[in-house]
Amino acid sequence: MTALLRYQAALLARSQRWLPPVILYAAFLGVGVQSGQPVLDSLGYAAAALLPVGAWLVRICVSNEPPAARACVAAAVGPARAHLAALLVALGATAVLGTVTTVLVALISDPVGADHQTRVPRLSAGTAGLLATLACALLGTAVGALTAWPLLRSPGRAVPAMLLAALLAVVTTGSPAQAAVSGLVTGSRDGTVPLPLLPLAAAALLTAGAMAVACVLTSRRSP
Repeated sequence: MTALLRYQAALLARSQRWLPPVILYAAFLGVGVQSGQPVLDSLGYAAAALLPVGAWLVRICVSNEPPAARACVAAAVGPARAHLAALLVALGATAVLGTVTTVLVALISDPVGADHQTRVPRLSAGTAGLLATLACALLGTAVGALTAWPLLRSPGRAVPAMLLAALLAVVTTGSPAQAAVSGLVTGSRDGTVPLPLLPLAAAALLTAGAMAVACVLTSRRSP
């Protein structure tokens, strides 16, 4: 599995297809996150914007290989393991991007609540923001896994489905991502720092299930 992960990571890095989602994410942050804003609000915005990036990176990773190369890898290690490696690399890349962003946002933001008077511990806020970011990274991976090959083969269907699912995952009540982000926003208004442990656990379970479904179907369908 280690060799598969290295292989998929090298494919992702060399393809440079990761540049558009990362640049778009940076543009969103440049518009929505400014120095001196309340830290929890900024962290919530950064976490929410990461979810579609995670879904996009999954789509990139599962389609990076030419069909012949994919067939060779699947024959050597099994299609399910090969697909799982692509999903894990996408998740890892999303988590790394989100972690770096969380640190930067926590450093440039003002450690205060939404009223700009109540002090908020920067370290605690950063921890809460990191947990919310990981929840969004996980859910973004789940969205990508369920809206890419092998579940949806046609880009004309897969891309709109991915965008719609990512949007719903951010705004729908009951979604782990929505719960994590809204917790940060509410904490900013109240001057408290919530730890979104339950949303993170729920996101992990949903992502594990989505990955399992995608890997099982990969074993049964050919590209």
